[in-house]
Amino acid sequence: MTRAEFFFDFGSPASYLAYTQMDGLAQRTGAEIVWRPILLGGVFKATGNASPAAVPAKGKWMTADLARFARRYGAPFAHNPYFPINTLLMMRGAAAYEGDTQFRPYVDAMFRAMWVDGRNMNDPVTAAGVLTAAGFDPAAFMARAESQPARDRLKATTEEAVARGVFGAPTIFVDQHMFFGQDRLDFVEEALRA
Repeated sequence: MTRAEFFFDFGSPASYLAYTQMDGLAQRTGAEIVWRPILLGGVFKATGNASPAAVPAKGKWMTADLARFARRYGAPFAHNPYFPINTLLMMRGAAAYEGDTQFRPYVDAMFRAMWVDGRNMNDPVTAAGVLTAAGFDPAAFMARAESQPARDRLKATTEEAVARGVFGAPTIFVDQHMFFGQDRLDFVEEALRA
């Protein structure tokens, strides 16, 4: 089976938009989506890259462009008023649930909280409420997300991503071919069909 490795961070609105298209992409191509949570801040630090929001003109343009793509995809999208949000704990949670039946419900809840509902995920009370509403026990989540295996997995996947040439999120690999950005999904689909 053909695979698409999807490297993402919840703090990236472009990762969110790509995420909204992954299931359809898999259905159309028969490909397996391999979800690869990374820490975008770690990628930026290792590569010398920075968020588009760090450049005011680019940030303004990107906000408008993301809204255009959300309309094209038919995806609900709202710029998070609390952005930027430190996603370390959220991404450790994703690493903790990898390979578990709770992974996709967790990913769905985090992306929705960030880029549909505009929740302040830096606030522990808000984050606990989001987890509870999604069927997660906040205390059990904290224990799992802060565990050494979750920390190690997130660090290793982030380091692997950088070693493979990743400099931002989302980044998708089909075999050795790397595609950066949610606006490259047509190329991803072509590669999966080839």
